[in-house]
Amino acid sequence: MSSPTVTSPVEKVDGFSRKSVRKSKQKRSHSSLQYKVQGKTVDLNPLPLMKDVSTTEKALLFQKKLHQCCVVFDFMDSLSDLKMKEYKRSTLSELVDYVAVGRGILTEQTYPEVVKMVSFNIFRTLPPSESSEFDPEEDEPVLEAAWPHLQLVYEFFIRFLESQEFQPSIAKKYVDQKFVLQLLELFNSEDPRERDYLKTVLHRIYGKFLGLRAFIRKQINNIFLQFVYETERFNGVAELLEILGSIINGFALPLKAEHKQFLIKVLLPLHTVRSLSLFHAQLAYCVVQFLEKDPTLTEPVIRGLLKFWPKTCSQKEVMFLGELEEILDVMEPVQFVKIQDPLFKQISRCVSSPHFQVAERALYYWNNEYIMSLIEENSAVILPIMFPSLYRISKEHWNPAIVALVYNVLKAFMEMNSPLFDELTATYKSDRQKEKKKEKEREELWKKLRALEIRKGAITGMSP
Repeated sequence: MSSPTVTSPVEKVDGFSRKSVRKSKQKRSHSSLQYKVQGKTVDLNPLPLMKDVSTTEKALLFQKKLHQCCVVFDFMDSLSDLKMKEYKRSTLSELVDYVAVGRGILTEQTYPEVVKMVSFNIFRTLPPSESSEFDPEEDEPVLEAAWPHLQLVYEFFIRFLESQEFQPSIAKKYVDQKFVLQLLELFNSEDPRERDYLKTVLHRIYGKFLGLRAFIRKQINNIFLQFVYETERFNGVAELLEILGSIINGFALPLKAEHKQFLIKVLLPLHTVRSLSLFHAQLAYCVVQFLEKDPTLTEPVIRGLLKFWPKTCSQKEVMFLGELEEILDVMEPVQFVKIQDPLFKQISRCVSSPHFQVAERALYYWNNEYIMSLIEENSAVILPIMFPSLYRISKEHWNPAIVALVYNVLKAFMEMNSPLFDELTATYKSDRQKEKKKEKEREELWKKLRALEIRKGAITGMSP
């Protein structure tokens, strides 16, 4: 039986002494230049440059340098490991230059090492936003402290994917669905520089790995649905939409049902989020790409936009009007006829908006030659919808610039279809006269009722 351990008086803890409770931190020994990576020791003693070794040694040296670059440093502590940080930076820089021009280094053994090095450096838990009320439009993003290394890692990986020696058949064992999922999570990084590199990386992976294409589209689909219906917080929506723009451009015809469903069920609901302005240009581009591929989608898209039309946000209305003009620019006359009635009822409401920017943006449609040709062909339907709003605004609107634009539109309509214009003018004036007459009659009736009430009150007051 072992005897109990005796604590010497010197080892006793003094509750009032700060020294007794302070843990003695052992400083890392920099003389050995050895670091731990997932429990394994990595030697960071400087290696010779790639250009200084023989051709037979290059592949092995390349792998050793990749292994060294797996060490991740703490950049939040700006004073620690300065020499080693600089050594890693110079090594990464050398690898970036060499992978683009080197020959015979991308052996089958190199692929797992490359993916491991990239994974160790870029895959990490993203820090929560410093403010729970972070507004990407107003607040400055938190930039990644380790960017001096991260940028070079991304640059290296892009050049690796673009190398003439790159073989997707070997790389697909390591650049798999798990890798892509982790990559997509990084799109939520607040640092726009990182998201820009991620966009290029994902685009290259989509182009090189045919087996991952459907999976990538599905995961982007899931991110968007979660963004729209749950969180409304994801920093990389614009970048993912930009990638989708080029993906949609490459879709084969006829479009698959899943692609059409993605447009209607995912892209259109993206118009409802509060932060639309951050990615609207990319979203509108994707929608227009779909319509150029398949014009028959025009009607459901227009009806979807009208369904989600903003009611209280003038800024979003202006964006919707801009997107609508882009759609009209590629719309076929046959499709235009199908949606002209609900479309111009909404445009009429926009023209009548008290917010001058909304009214102005809607009236600019008449400066577009193609839209004017569509309106002219269908003036018998559109003019009766637009005329009441235009005529009223020409007399009542507070902004002289809007009134001037309305006069130009009325003049254009008059030149398009003079008989109908005259008929609508007469009808409008007649209706206004009737309205004024009814208003006058209503006022007279109220006067009589008030007089009757006064008389009745006076009689009631005199009775005993």
